[in-house]
Amino acid sequence: VNPTLVKSSSAHITTTTTTSIGILDDDHAVQGCMQPSSYLFPRILPSKKNRKSKSDFGLIRLPELMAEPTNVRSMSFVGTHEYLAPEIVRGEGHGSAVDWWTFGIFLYELLTGTTPFKGNGNRATLFNVVGQPLKFPDYPSCSPIARDLIKGLLVKEPQKRFAYKRGATEIKQHPFFEGVNWALIRSATPPIIPEPFDFSQYVSKETVVAAVADNKIVDIVSDKNNSKVQHDSSYEDFEYF
Repeated sequence: VNPTLVKSSSAHITTTTTTSIGILDDDHAVQGCMQPSSYLFPRILPSKKNRKSKSDFGLIRLPELMAEPTNVRSMSFVGTHEYLAPEIVRGEGHGSAVDWWTFGIFLYELLTGTTPFKGNGNRATLFNVVGQPLKFPDYPSCSPIARDLIKGLLVKEPQKRFAYKRGATEIKQHPFFEGVNWALIRSATPPIIPEPFDFSQYVSKETVVAAVADNKIVDIVSDKNNSKVQHDSSYEDFEYF
Protein backbone atom coordinates (compact mmCIF):
# COMPACT_ATOMS: atom_id res chain seq x y z
CA VAL A 1 0.00 0.00 0.00
CA ASN A 2 1.36 3.41 -0.99
CA PRO A 3 1.60 5.54 2.18
CA THR A 4 0.75 8.68 0.21
CA LEU A 5 -2.50 7.41 -1.29
CA VAL A 6 -4.82 10.33 -1.92
CA LYS A 7 -8.19 10.43 -0.17
CA SER A 8 -10.08 9.56 -3.37
CA SER A 9 -8.18 6.30 -3.73
CA SER A 10 -8.57 5.44 -0.06
CA ALA A 11 -12.27 6.23 -0.21
CA HIS A 12 -12.74 3.98 -3.25
CA ILE A 13 -10.89 1.09 -1.62
CA THR A 14 -12.72 1.47 1.68
CA THR A 15 -16.16 1.73 0.07
CA THR A 16 -15.76 -1.72 -1.47
CA THR A 17 -14.29 -3.00 1.80
CA THR A 18 -17.29 -1.64 3.73
CA THR A 19 -19.62 -3.42 1.33
CA SER A 20 -17.70 -6.69 1.76
CA ILE A 21 -17.76 -6.55 5.56
CA GLY A 22 -21.45 -5.66 5.49
CA ILE A 23 -22.24 -8.78 3.45
CA LEU A 24 -20.23 -11.00 5.81
CA ASP A 25 -21.96 -9.33 8.76
CA ASP A 26 -25.40 -10.07 7.29
CA ASP A 27 -24.35 -13.70 6.75
CA HIS A 28 -23.26 -14.06 10.40
CA ALA A 29 -19.62 -14.55 9.37
CA VAL A 30 -16.57 -13.07 11.09
CA GLN A 31 -13.40 -12.62 9.02
CA GLY A 32 -11.29 -11.38 11.92
CA CYS A 33 -8.20 -10.06 10.14
CA MET A 34 -9.04 -7.83 7.20
CA GLN A 35 -5.53 -6.65 6.32
CA PRO A 36 -4.44 -5.11 2.98
CA SER A 37 -2.74 -8.33 1.82
CA SER A 38 -6.14 -10.05 1.98
CA TYR A 39 -7.29 -8.06 -1.03
CA LEU A 40 -6.53 -8.72 -4.66
CA PHE A 41 -6.69 -5.90 -7.17
CA PRO A 42 -7.65 -6.25 -10.85
CA ARG A 43 -4.23 -5.39 -12.29
CA ILE A 44 -2.61 -8.03 -10.09
CA LEU A 45 -5.19 -10.78 -10.51
CA PRO A 46 -7.90 -9.97 -13.09
CA SER A 47 -11.32 -9.29 -11.63
CA LYS A 48 -14.59 -8.40 -13.31
CA LYS A 49 -15.53 -4.72 -13.56
CA ASN A 50 -12.41 -3.48 -11.73
CA ARG A 51 -13.72 -4.80 -8.44
CA LYS A 52 -11.56 -5.77 -5.51
CA SER A 53 -11.56 -9.47 -4.64
CA LYS A 54 -11.40 -10.90 -1.13
CA SER A 55 -8.93 -13.65 -0.28
CA ASP A 56 -8.16 -15.50 2.98
CA PHE A 57 -11.66 -16.93 3.30
CA GLY A 58 -9.95 -19.78 5.13
CA LEU A 59 -9.68 -17.46 8.14
CA ILE A 60 -13.42 -16.88 8.35
CA ARG A 61 -15.24 -18.45 11.29
CA LEU A 62 -18.97 -18.80 11.57
CA PRO A 63 -19.98 -17.74 15.10
CA GLU A 64 -20.81 -20.46 17.58
CA LEU A 65 -24.12 -18.85 18.53
CA MET A 66 -26.35 -17.98 15.60
CA ALA A 67 -28.09 -14.80 16.78
CA GLU A 68 -28.23 -11.22 15.53
CA PRO A 69 -25.24 -10.35 13.28
CA THR A 70 -23.85 -7.74 15.68
CA ASN A 71 -24.04 -9.93 18.76
CA VAL A 72 -22.82 -13.35 17.64
CA ARG A 73 -19.65 -14.63 19.31
CA SER A 74 -16.68 -16.66 18.15
CA MET A 75 -13.75 -18.00 20.18
CA SER A 76 -11.29 -18.47 17.29
CA PHE A 77 -7.93 -16.66 17.25
CA VAL A 78 -6.57 -16.15 13.74
CA GLY A 79 -4.88 -13.31 11.92
CA THR A 80 -1.91 -10.95 11.98
CA HIS A 81 -1.10 -9.43 15.39
CA GLU A 82 -1.27 -5.75 14.45
CA TYR A 83 -4.78 -6.15 12.95
CA LEU A 84 -6.36 -8.12 15.79
CA ALA A 85 -9.09 -6.47 17.84
CA PRO A 86 -8.61 -6.08 21.63
CA GLU A 87 -11.40 -8.55 22.46
CA ILE A 88 -9.62 -11.23 20.42
CA VAL A 89 -6.34 -10.57 22.21
CA ARG A 90 -8.08 -10.71 25.59
CA GLY A 91 -9.77 -13.99 24.66
CA GLU A 92 -13.23 -12.69 25.48
CA GLY A 93 -14.99 -14.10 22.46
CA HIS A 94 -15.97 -11.79 19.64
CA GLY A 95 -18.57 -10.91 17.06
CA SER A 96 -18.68 -8.90 13.86
CA ALA A 97 -17.36 -5.81 15.69
CA VAL A 98 -13.83 -7.23 15.22
CA ASP A 99 -14.11 -6.74 11.47
CA TRP A 100 -14.96 -3.07 11.95
CA TRP A 101 -11.89 -2.74 14.17
CA THR A 102 -9.65 -4.24 11.49
CA PHE A 103 -11.36 -1.99 8.96
CA GLY A 104 -10.23 0.95 11.10
CA ILE A 105 -6.65 -0.39 11.09
CA PHE A 106 -6.95 -0.88 7.33
CA LEU A 107 -8.06 2.74 6.77
CA TYR A 108 -5.37 4.08 9.13
CA GLU A 109 -2.70 2.22 7.16
CA LEU A 110 -4.05 3.42 3.81
CA LEU A 111 -3.79 7.04 4.94
CA THR A 112 -0.56 6.94 6.95
CA GLY A 113 1.44 4.01 5.57
CA THR A 114 1.69 2.24 8.92
CA THR A 115 -0.51 0.54 11.50
CA PRO A 116 -1.25 2.32 14.79
CA PHE A 117 -0.29 -0.32 17.36
CA LYS A 118 2.74 -2.07 15.86
CA GLY A 119 5.42 -2.78 18.48
CA ASN A 120 8.98 -4.12 18.39
CA GLY A 121 7.66 -7.68 18.50
CA ASN A 122 4.41 -9.65 18.60
CA ARG A 123 4.12 -9.41 22.38
CA ALA A 124 4.62 -5.64 22.34
CA THR A 125 2.12 -5.28 19.50
CA LEU A 126 -0.58 -7.20 21.37
CA PHE A 127 0.10 -5.13 24.49
CA ASN A 128 -0.33 -1.94 22.43
CA VAL A 129 -3.57 -3.18 20.88
CA VAL A 130 -5.09 -3.68 24.31
CA GLY A 131 -3.56 -0.82 26.29
CA GLN A 132 -2.07 1.91 24.09
CA PRO A 133 -4.19 4.97 23.16
CA LEU A 134 -4.69 5.71 19.47
CA LYS A 135 -2.29 8.31 18.07
CA PHE A 136 -1.92 9.87 14.62
CA PRO A 137 1.41 10.83 13.01
CA ASP A 138 2.14 14.44 12.13
CA TYR A 139 2.94 13.31 8.60
CA PRO A 140 1.21 12.09 6.52
CA SER A 141 -1.68 13.94 8.10
CA CYS A 142 -5.27 12.72 8.19
CA SER A 143 -8.24 15.02 7.72
CA PRO A 144 -10.48 15.63 10.76
CA ILE A 145 -13.25 13.62 9.07
CA ALA A 146 -10.96 10.65 8.46
CA ARG A 147 -9.69 10.85 12.04
CA ASP A 148 -13.25 10.84 13.35
CA LEU A 149 -14.09 7.68 11.41
CA ILE A 150 -10.89 5.91 12.46
CA LYS A 151 -11.35 6.90 16.12
CA GLY A 152 -14.89 5.53 16.05
CA LEU A 153 -13.74 2.25 14.52
CA LEU A 154 -10.77 1.82 16.88
CA VAL A 155 -12.67 2.07 20.15
CA LYS A 156 -11.34 -0.72 22.37
CA GLU A 157 -14.75 -1.57 23.86
CA PRO A 158 -16.67 -3.31 21.04
CA GLN A 159 -20.07 -2.18 22.37
CA LYS A 160 -19.04 1.47 21.83
CA ARG A 161 -17.43 0.93 18.43
CA PHE A 162 -18.83 2.39 15.21
CA ALA A 163 -21.11 -0.08 13.39
CA TYR A 164 -21.69 -2.21 16.50
CA LYS A 165 -25.43 -1.54 16.46
CA ARG A 166 -26.25 -0.77 12.83
CA GLY A 167 -23.43 -2.43 10.93
CA ALA A 168 -22.36 -1.15 7.52
CA THR A 169 -25.29 1.29 7.39
CA GLU A 170 -23.69 3.41 10.11
CA ILE A 171 -20.35 3.48 8.29
CA LYS A 172 -21.91 4.38 4.94
CA GLN A 173 -23.58 7.41 6.51
CA HIS A 174 -20.30 8.82 7.85
CA PRO A 175 -19.13 12.13 6.25
CA PHE A 176 -15.93 10.40 5.06
CA PHE A 177 -18.06 8.72 2.37
CA GLU A 178 -20.03 11.83 1.43
CA GLY A 179 -20.95 11.76 -2.25
CA VAL A 180 -20.53 7.99 -2.64
CA ASN A 181 -23.26 6.32 -4.69
CA TRP A 182 -23.38 2.98 -2.89
CA ALA A 183 -25.80 1.46 -5.40
CA LEU A 184 -23.20 1.84 -8.17
CA ILE A 185 -20.05 1.07 -6.21
CA ARG A 186 -19.54 -2.36 -7.81
CA SER A 187 -19.22 -0.77 -11.23
CA ALA A 188 -17.11 2.23 -10.18
CA THR A 189 -13.70 2.73 -11.80
CA PRO A 190 -10.76 3.06 -9.35
CA PRO A 191 -9.08 6.52 -9.35
CA ILE A 192 -5.68 4.83 -9.72
CA ILE A 193 -5.11 1.65 -11.75
CA PRO A 194 -1.50 0.40 -11.58
CA GLU A 195 0.15 -0.60 -14.82
CA PRO A 196 0.61 -4.37 -15.24
CA PHE A 197 4.12 -5.70 -14.74
CA ASP A 198 5.54 -8.60 -16.72
CA PHE A 199 7.32 -11.03 -14.40
CA SER A 200 7.98 -13.61 -17.11
CA GLN A 201 11.58 -12.39 -17.52
CA TYR A 202 12.30 -13.63 -13.99
CA VAL A 203 10.85 -17.11 -14.48
CA SER A 204 12.71 -19.98 -16.16
CA LYS A 205 11.06 -22.25 -18.70
CA GLU A 206 11.49 -25.22 -16.35
CA THR A 207 9.60 -23.39 -13.61
CA VAL A 208 6.69 -22.65 -15.94
CA VAL A 209 6.46 -26.28 -17.09
CA ALA A 210 6.51 -27.50 -13.47
CA ALA A 211 3.85 -24.98 -12.45
CA VAL A 212 1.54 -26.05 -15.29
CA ALA A 213 1.94 -29.69 -14.28
CA ASP A 214 1.23 -28.87 -10.64
CA ASN A 215 -1.88 -26.90 -11.58
CA LYS A 216 -3.24 -29.83 -13.57
CA ILE A 217 -2.80 -32.09 -10.55
CA VAL A 218 -4.44 -29.52 -8.27
CA ASP A 219 -7.37 -29.16 -10.68
CA ILE A 220 -7.92 -32.92 -10.72
CA VAL A 221 -7.79 -33.16 -6.92
CA SER A 222 -10.09 -30.16 -6.56
CA ASP A 223 -12.67 -31.66 -8.90
CA LYS A 224 -12.77 -34.84 -6.82
CA ASN A 225 -12.42 -33.57 -3.28
CA ASN A 226 -13.49 -29.92 -3.12
CA SER A 227 -16.98 -29.96 -4.59
CA LYS A 228 -18.34 -28.39 -1.40
CA VAL A 229 -16.07 -25.38 -1.77
CA GLN A 230 -16.82 -24.97 -5.45
CA HIS A 231 -20.59 -25.08 -4.94
CA ASP A 232 -20.77 -23.32 -1.58
CA SER A 233 -23.27 -20.47 -1.92
CA SER A 234 -21.98 -18.66 1.20
CA TYR A 235 -19.70 -16.44 -0.88
CA GLU A 236 -21.48 -16.43 -4.22
CA ASP A 237 -21.27 -12.63 -4.41
CA PHE A 238 -17.47 -12.69 -4.05
CA GLU A 239 -14.55 -13.57 -6.27
CA TYR A 240 -11.94 -15.38 -4.20
CA PHE A 241 -8.79 -17.40 -4.72
